[in-house]
Amino acid sequence: MIDFQLSPEQLAVRNAVRGWAKAHLTTARSVYEGQGASSGKWEDRFRSTQPIYAEAVKAGLIKAQIPKELGGAGGPLIEAALVVEEFYAVETSASLTILGTGLGLTPLIMAGSPAQHEKFFKPFLTGTGTPMASLVFSEPGGSANFAEKGAPGFQTIARMEGEQYVINGEKIWATNCSGWDDRGADIQCVLCRVVGSAPAEDVRGQTAIIIVTREDIAANDPSAYQVLYHPETIGHSAVNGPHLRFKELRVPKSNLLAPPGKGADVVEMTFTASAALVGAMGVGIMRQTFDRALIWAKAEKRGSQETMIQKQSVADLLIRIKTRCEATRALVWKAAHCFGRTRYGAELCYEAKIFGSESAVESVMDAINLVGVSAYSSKQPFGDLLNDAVVLPIFDGGNVGVRRRQIESIFASEGYDPWETTFGPNQ
Repeated sequence: MIDFQLSPEQLAVRNAVRGWAKAHLTTARSVYEGQGASSGKWEDRFRSTQPIYAEAVKAGLIKAQIPKELGGAGGPLIEAALVVEEFYAVETSASLTILGTGLGLTPLIMAGSPAQHEKFFKPFLTGTGTPMASLVFSEPGGSANFAEKGAPGFQTIARMEGEQYVINGEKIWATNCSGWDDRGADIQCVLCRVVGSAPAEDVRGQTAIIIVTREDIAANDPSAYQVLYHPETIGHSAVNGPHLRFKELRVPKSNLLAPPGKGADVVEMTFTASAALVGAMGVGIMRQTFDRALIWAKAEKRGSQETMIQKQSVADLLIRIKTRCEATRALVWKAAHCFGRTRYGAELCYEAKIFGSESAVESVMDAINLVGVSAYSSKQPFGDLLNDAVVLPIFDGGNVGVRRRQIESIFASEGYDPWETTFGPNQ
C-alpha cells in the first residue's frame, strides 16, 4: 500500500519546526534588510541574523543535523526535507545559514573517525552559543570539473610537513565559512589536493578533505586566513559565502578527514543528499509564492466586477504553481526515502534538485505575470522571491554543469534499471 501520510513522529517534527519558523523567521527579512541599509556593509546583514541562529541552537535545530547515533538528535533524510520546506516557506537567508551548518557537518558525519566525532561535534551538541560549520568546496576558477581526468583539479593544495598539513589556496561561495567575525567557522571541511599523494594526472586520487577549526586559525599568523571580500548577491541577501584565502595555514595531521583518493567520494555523497534538500527549498518558495498569489487573486478586482480568482487565465497560473509544488514535494519525499536504500536513489535526489529548483523559478514568474505590473513594486514580495529562487538551479551543483551530467552518467551505467526505485529490481 502506498501511503503519503506522515508518521506521528514526522508530523511532530514538522509542526514543531513550523511553529519555530513562524515565531523566529517571519520578521527576519525586515531585520537584515534594515541592518544592511543602515550600515552600508554587506556582511552586517549576515551578522544581524546571529540572534535568530542562537534561537535555532537553543531549539535543537543545529543538534538535529547530527544523527542520534553520533550524539545528535537527527533522523532520516525525510525529516531534514520537512525542516527545509518549513523554513523556506517563511524565509530564506537566515534559513540557509542554519541549514548551511548541516551541510558543513555532513562530511564529518560520513567520514569522521570516532575520535574526530568526539572532538569536532562538541560545540554543536551543547545547545548553547552560535557554532557554525561549512563545506568549503567552490573556487574562484570554478569547481564543476574538479575530478575530471587530466584536469588541474582543485587549486587549493595541502602539503605534509612533519605532523602538520600546510594549506594554500582560495575558496568562494562556501556558506558560513568565515564565521560571524571573519575568523572562521567553528569547523570548515576544506576540499583540496594533497601534493604528491597520487600521480599528477590523477586529480581524484589527490583530492582530500581537511578540517580547519577556529582554534587552528587562531594558532596561525593572522595572514594565514584572510577574507578577501563578501560577494553581494541578488538574493539570499544575508548569507555568508565570502572569497577567502589560505596562506601557509598549518593544521594538525589529525585533522585529515578524508584521505587523498577518498575526498571526492565523500563530497559527492554529501552533495547527493543535499540535492534533495534543494528540491525542498523549491517547495518552500513555491508555497510562499502560491499563498501570496492566492490572497491577491481573491482580494483584487483590478477594475473588474469580479475578483481575479474568477478569471480563467489567473486560475490557470495558480493551478500551475500549486501542481508544481505538490509534484516536487512528492519527488523530494520519494528521493529522501530512496537515498541510501536503492542503487539509483541518487538519481531521484538529482532529479528532485533539478525539477524543484527550476519549478520554483517558473512558479514565481507565473505569479508575477498573474499579478501584472504591480508585482514589480518593491512593496510586493515577488521580486524578493524571484531573487531568492534564481540561485536554486545554479548552486549546490549547478543543474547544467553538474546535476544533469550526474544523471547522464547513471543512465549510461551498465545494467541501469530505470524503474528499480519504483518497482524494485528486474521488474
